[in-house]
Amino acid sequence: MSSIPAFDTLIRNAALQGSVALTDIGIRDGRIAAIIPVAQRGEDKAHVVEDVGGRLVLPGFVDTHVHLDKSCLLACCRGVGGGLKGAVAAVSRLKQEFTEEDVYRRGARTIEMAILQGTMHMRTHVEVDPRVGLRSLAAIQRLKRDYAFAIDLSICVFPQEGLFNDPGTEALLEQALDSGADLLGGCPYTDSDPRAHMERLFDMAERHDVDLDFHLDFDLDPSWTHMDDICRLTEAKGWQGRVAIGHVTKLAAMEEALFERHVTQLLAAGVAVTALPSTDLYLNGRDKGFRAVRGVAPVHLLADRGITTSIATNNVMNPFTPYGDCSLLRMANLYANLMHIGPEGFSQCLDMITGDAARLMRIDAYGIAPGLFADLIVLDATLEDEAFGSIAPALMGLKKGRKTFERRAEIFHSRRTPIAQAEMIAEGP
Repeated sequence: MSSIPAFDTLIRNAALQGSVALTDIGIRDGRIAAIIPVAQRGEDKAHVVEDVGGRLVLPGFVDTHVHLDKSCLLACCRGVGGGLKGAVAAVSRLKQEFTEEDVYRRGARTIEMAILQGTMHMRTHVEVDPRVGLRSLAAIQRLKRDYAFAIDLSICVFPQEGLFNDPGTEALLEQALDSGADLLGGCPYTDSDPRAHMERLFDMAERHDVDLDFHLDFDLDPSWTHMDDICRLTEAKGWQGRVAIGHVTKLAAMEEALFERHVTQLLAAGVAVTALPSTDLYLNGRDKGFRAVRGVAPVHLLADRGITTSIATNNVMNPFTPYGDCSLLRMANLYANLMHIGPEGFSQCLDMITGDAARLMRIDAYGIAPGLFADLIVLDATLEDEAFGSIAPALMGLKKGRKTFERRAEIFHSRRTPIAQAEMIAEGP
């Protein structure tokens, strides 16, 4: 009996958040079976042993807001101007020609980048309207199945260009939910009737019993907001903990008293907030030129008050954001830079792409503890602050205990290596 391995995989010499001592992580049947301090290490056996040499091990990153269907369109969109309206118009023209295979190909490229950066859970928004029909949804549903070994993909269908001003969209959203979309999104600021837009989508979500995730308040004019309606409807429908809002860049332009009023309102309604730093920086404040303000919602202040928050990718290499490598760690690092957050706040920012983001998406069995899924990444750093501050690369990922990617740590070859010394000797003086 003693010869039977106790674990399928044993990760040795792992550094965990909040722990000084190194630990071993035993994995069995896709879940964490044991966390063993190295000082108490016994003769535990495993089919596979991975010695990570004191490097930081984290739960897989959680990206709460991505647009896979329109990612990697950069080659088609040179010269697009006009900020947000220009980006929406450019994609509106392009998506009429989207094919299922095209969306699948671009989405696969993006999802593989994300996996290699350590992302293991993702919520992707997918546009549904008469121009694209359900073609993008079909492609993303295929991606969800094909990449399930490495990432859990949640599909949020939404009307990017409005609902009441875009006849036929509502029926397509109903079809999408009937065909297996996971949740429903909204974009009231593009609709001719924003309030009716929000009310109709809440009714639809209630009928289908799905969560909601809205693109909201994407400008820097604090004189009006749709947060009041979102909070009112959330409480009226009993949807607390099931509604998220993304962008909400008006929060970055509010005076303190108004800001505090909305923070209190969001907390009472149980509405989560997602910051999307790269897109929000790129599209906001263009009328101010080089004097533009940051224009990113200060979600760390909301988190301090108990609101569920996250930092996410949004768009990748398209007219909305012509940048991106799908590194959530880089995105959280960018946010910290913007908000003047030093090492004392690194852990909080990291939580917004791990535990807090998982709470926003209502992910079960997430984290590093016995009984939870073994969705783990190894970063090329030994300390949490070092990993965050340097944007340490992910060296390995395990999804439910199965290795999904691996890359070699960097090796610096100096003139003092044995090989270099031998070459110098051979060359002579």
